[in-house]
Amino acid sequence: MDYNSTRSPLVMPEYGRHIHKMVEHAKGLESREERTRCAHAIVSVMGNLFPHLRDVSDFKHKLWDHLAIMSDFSLDIDYPYEIPQASNFTTRPETVPYNDYHMRFKHYGRLIEQMIAKAVVMEEGPLKAHLIALIAYHMRKSLFNWNRDNATDERVLNDLRMLSKGEIEPTMEQVQAIEFKEANLPQTVHQGNNAAGNQSHGNNRQRRKFYSKKDGNNWSRKG
Repeated sequence: MDYNSTRSPLVMPEYGRHIHKMVEHAKGLESREERTRCAHAIVSVMGNLFPHLRDVSDFKHKLWDHLAIMSDFSLDIDYPYEIPQASNFTTRPETVPYNDYHMRFKHYGRLIEQMIAKAVVMEEGPLKAHLIALIAYHMRKSLFNWNRDNATDERVLNDLRMLSKGEIEPTMEQVQAIEFKEANLPQTVHQGNNAAGNQSHGNNRQRRKFYSKKDGNNWSRKG
């Protein structure tokens, strides 16, 4: 018996064992012209496995790249495209550094802190006052989403003063400059239920114009 555990591992399992065998067969052909012709046939079969990707840009190019990868870059043919080099798959990628940005209050986010840093260096005037009001509005909205029981104007004022390291002295008028409307989802649902109930009562009144009840819950047309 020939089990998968005794076979060579598949380089690209999405193409299956038969495609890999076809690639090995193409590598064993003597003539370069014959190998090239066989490679074109293999790429055609590979494309038929994924017909929904035919409209993707560079789809053919990707198929030839996959053919080169499955052949371990040892298939000597005339490629219609420039294929990647084996060294591109063996080199180690560059290390991505960890993000060491420290946020005092994560529920406000980094953009709020960057906006506060921008407001600190601005000149005093109506533009800076308006920016502080916008910052306070977004802080109150973020705080409401995080902990609505503690989303007060005093909390926003103190946090704004703390995040600016005392460089900004906001006033309660600035914090309350932009009205904040809290979403009341239960009330919306309740209103929707009332509307459905009113519609149901209206349908019942319309039904009584033409029908009358008898024999329990059965309706019969009048006249």
